[in-house]
Amino acid sequence: MGLNSSSKHDLEDFRTYILVERNFSKHTAKAYCSDVLDFLLWIGDIEACEVTFSKVREYLHFIQKFNYKKNTIARKIASLRTFYKFLYRERKIETNPAMNLTAPKRPKTLPKFLTPFEVEQILNNIKIETPAGFRNKAILELLWATGMRVSELSGLNFEDLNLSNNEIRVFGKGAKERIILVSDRAKSFLERYIKTARPLVAKGYRVDENEDSPVFINNTGYRLQTRTIRNVINDVVERIQLPKHVTPHVFRHSFATHLIENGADLRIVQELLGHASISNTQIYTHVSSQHLKEVYNETHPRA
Repeated sequence: MGLNSSSKHDLEDFRTYILVERNFSKHTAKAYCSDVLDFLLWIGDIEACEVTFSKVREYLHFIQKFNYKKNTIARKIASLRTFYKFLYRERKIETNPAMNLTAPKRPKTLPKFLTPFEVEQILNNIKIETPAGFRNKAILELLWATGMRVSELSGLNFEDLNLSNNEIRVFGKGAKERIILVSDRAKSFLERYIKTARPLVAKGYRVDENEDSPVFINNTGYRLQTRTIRNVINDVVERIQLPKHVTPHVFRHSFATHLIENGADLRIVQELLGHASISNTQIYTHVSSQHLKEVYNETHPRA
């Protein structure tokens, strides 16, 4: 059973709203719209504006049989809340049927991180004999030095670089702009990549270096995608047989954890990571405390 025309228009308007007015990331917008679409398909011929609170509760009861994780259920509820809040704002409904929905408590899990030794193991085992290999080295050095998201790194253009001041401008979630700092070591690899390796990565293809050109490119001269960066990390981790699942986000977690362990102010780390709320940054203090306890238990003679 397909969507009725009214619900289809509501969903299209909602997509525009969360992307343009709310500045949701493309990834989050896609997830929210997918959640709402599932609900609209489930209600069938009933228009979105005619749904009652009991109908929404019935849907939530229905999806329980799929054994979704608590995080997924919480997101689906957030999607419906946002959708119906939008319809209420647009005066398409008089009461919000999703307003009083309660989401399950999300399990608190500490982010995984690498020790400085493990990071160095990875960085020192990247094969740099080829232009693409040197590009990969510059990428991982930059992830470790800055804590930026992999999507932010992939989206870098030349106009975002201010290497004379060791600064890079990035656009994070919701297209929020911030300035991040770059270490001399990462800056050196980045500059050498731009000067020597980048022109050779896409040999035989036109490679521009305009302000709006991507910094990191693939072998055909187009912007390097996040999937390739993840594959680069997987290859190195597998080769050195590191017994951890390492993703670009693990580099980000490691960056934040080690800053806090070395005395960095929480507000500074929040700014560098681009967190909207400091509560998102505070989890790294728990990671740091856990690490301190582990060291204490391992080293204190009467622990």
